Amino acid sequence: MATVADLLIDSLADLGVTQVWGVVGDALNPVTEAISHCERIEWIGVRHEEVGAFAASAQAQLTGTLGVCMGTVGPGGIHLLNGLYDAKKSHAAVLAICGQVPSTQIGTEMFQEVNNDVLYADVSVYSQTITNAEHFPFVLERAVNAATNQRGVSVLTLPADVGELDVDKDSTVNFTPPQPRTVPSPDLVARAVELIDAAEKVTLLVGIGARAGRDSVLALAHKVHAPMVLSLKAKDGFEHDNPYQVGQSGLIGNPAAQKAFEDCDVLVMLGTDFPYREWLPEGKTVIQVDDRGAHIGRRTHVQLGLVGDAGDTAAALAGAVQAKGEKAAKHLSDATDKFASWLQGQQELGADGFEDSGLGRVRRHLDNRDGDIRPELVAAEVSRQAANTAIFTGDTGMSTVWLSRLVQVRAGQRLVGSFNLGSMANAMPQALGAQALDRDRQVIAFCGDGGLTMLLGDLMTAVPYSLPVKLIVFNNRRLGMVKLEMEQEGLPESGTELGNPDLAAVARTMGFHAVRVEDPKDVAAAVAEVLEHDGPALLDAVTNADEVSLPPTPTVQQGVGFGIAKIKETLA
Repeated sequence: MATVADLLIDSLADLGVTQVWGVVGDALNPVTEAISHCERIEWIGVRHEEVGAFAASAQAQLTGTLGVCMGTVGPGGIHLLNGLYDAKKSHAAVLAICGQVPSTQIGTEMFQEVNNDVLYADVSVYSQTITNAEHFPFVLERAVNAATNQRGVSVLTLPADVGELDVDKDSTVNFTPPQPRTVPSPDLVARAVELIDAAEKVTLLVGIGARAGRDSVLALAHKVHAPMVLSLKAKDGFEHDNPYQVGQSGLIGNPAAQKAFEDCDVLVMLGTDFPYREWLPEGKTVIQVDDRGAHIGRRTHVQLGLVGDAGDTAAALAGAVQAKGEKAAKHLSDATDKFASWLQGQQELGADGFEDSGLGRVRRHLDNRDGDIRPELVAAEVSRQAANTAIFTGDTGMSTVWLSRLVQVRAGQRLVGSFNLGSMANAMPQALGAQALDRDRQVIAFCGDGGLTMLLGDLMTAVPYSLPVKLIVFNNRRLGMVKLEMEQEGLPESGTELGNPDLAAVARTMGFHAVRVEDPKDVAAAVAEVLEHDGPALLDAVTNADEVSLPPTPTVQQGVGFGIAKIKETLA
């Protein structure tokens, strides 16, 4: 006779789930016991449940299938929340299995009891406490179907006395596959064609939702000579071999992307929920295509919303719009030429020997008198040496700025980050999740020193589970993005300094191969040593704490604020 826990694990294995992440304990003991008897699913025990949730979210984003994590009664389940919110904001299908006190004790304020149905109400598309063995198969079906079809988080709460209950030997679980892609109605596509044909200059804003339709999006850009601004998530799939792309907008963006926005007549948003409305242009005709109708119009005023798959809709538009002429071609070349010039400047900052150039010596006197390594050099060197199939993850903050600007994502490479929730400490856990999918594939995490040390204990997860992740730590001894935000407001940095230990030495005590690099001349060799190591490895790169990342269009106010902050810091 099978138990509730047995049916749960066998059903997930039948679905194709290969790993479950979490921390063992009490109410979930029947589940971990069931996993130990299932050769198709690997249990990966983390030191902090948040890491398990981040790892499961990364797996769901990379595969398009279900990621699974667990947290036991009370505090264990609470620890999952940040990673689950990342999955929610990233539209990743994740199932969280959470423990609960025995069903006879629910509602009595028993030790560690929390109301899971209330706790997870906001983060989940479906949340249910399992009360008996008979209804469990139906609840499991609903939970998985909701997660995979709505691309969100489902939570099943398992009381301590329910997991080991027997289920009927004839119990079956049948999951509904994700629904097929849809396209907008022909009359709406025709209206979009009219708006595009009436415009002289068109710009595309493309997100990860259009990734599967890359060829169709490129065909549309070619037909109407449209520069293509990419969301950060769209670097994965659209950055390589793309003569139309002009990089990102927003604080991590560049002047070319802003020019492409400002000069267009029509802006076509394809598969993106770009959240920064202040960076979107005003006074333009906006067409937005998204497979979630609720996303349309919530960032900027939209003249025409099309609900459907972004790639398939782009194909329909590309086949129907008229080819544009010289004015559109100039619109495209103006943006791409400006982007090429900006990109060259970024690459010069990341070039080996920049510090010895004329500009390098001037900048060193102004902002790097200690001669620390420029973070651009580290990011560019990793980009140069990364495998063609590498998976990148990036911590929120300055490390993501350098990843965005200096790493050119190639055709076989992938990118994952907390790009919607904006959490700290996500890069290392997401790298663990990515690496567990394929232990032979190179996985590189761009870690901030603040982010890495926040969940430092889970370095120990990589070693016993043979996860050969490569962690690149931008060690500027600061919460760098916060420091920059303060200085732009005219405030001297306060509370941002981190008293870091030798992070390479710490990593070595946890079983990593680790290298600390302090001289720019040693960066290339240090990166090679870390990337070529056949196990988990960490690069502790001591980088310039005063490196400035300029936004696409710096304001006078920001410049004045920065100058005032520097004067205050000097006087202090």
